[in-house]
Amino acid sequence: MDKDYNRNIKLRCAVCGDDTSFEFNEDKSYVKCTRCGREYFGGYDEVVELNQELIDQELEDVKREVVADIKRDFNVCGL
Repeated sequence: MDKDYNRNIKLRCAVCGDDTSFEFNEDKSYVKCTRCGREYFGGYDEVVELNQELIDQELEDVKREVVADIKRDFNVCGL
């Protein structure tokens, strides 16, 4: 199994849903959506927490993909 399962998940603003308009301070302890003006005083961690459902869904998708690939590899090997 040589497949790369890395994923990049675009976090979304909890208010407007935009995933490209975040502005961070240097240490990401403060985040602002420049599209709607929502401020995240909990910083990057707060944005991640608010996107946990999206992250969990992507994780489940990767798990399904890995299981399918493992099954296919076993079938190819005759196991």
